[in-house]
Amino acid sequence: MITEDERDLGVCLVDIGGGTSDIAIFTDGSIRHTGVIPIAGDQVTNDIAMALRTPTQHAEEIKIRYACALTQLAGPDETIKVPSVGTGPRDLSRQSLAEVVEPRYDELFTLIQSELRRSGYEELIPAGVVLTGGTSKMEGAVELAEEIFHMPVRVGAPQYARVYTTLFETDLRDCHWSALVRRRGVY
Repeated sequence: MITEDERDLGVCLVDIGGGTSDIAIFTDGSIRHTGVIPIAGDQVTNDIAMALRTPTQHAEEIKIRYACALTQLAGPDETIKVPSVGTGPRDLSRQSLAEVVEPRYDELFTLIQSELRRSGYEELIPAGVVLTGGTSKMEGAVELAEEIFHMPVRVGAPQYARVYTTLFETDLRDCHWSALVRRRGVY
């Protein structure tokens, strides 16, 4: 997930889960601060369901397949089909979808930035921020986070997963599984 060099230099690991986003700040090889932000992937899904008036299961699929966290990256000419409740599907531009998603990501990253400031470690993490968890993979998430944090941001994936068959190798190295794959008890 994060390298030994990053842990030594100073890095913030943010695991964007379903219900919460968990923060761990490392410096000198050890965890120095942790925090929990009550905004994560489920809230993004709910925003999509409410704004597009589509069932939650469809909103989750739309989030995973089409959503973008930065409106300027979503083309206005790209359209998606949105299932409706009680009627047939309708067309929606990907840019309109991004206009629903971006404010929630902006809120999340702004709260994380506030937590970094509050912790006193904001200036002590020159390796930047590593995002993990399924929602971190959304297009535009890294770019928006870099705008808000003013430091390098990347998406992390498990580095030390041992696999004895190639059947699951790609899946285990995906950041969705990051909370399950640990090395020496550290992300």
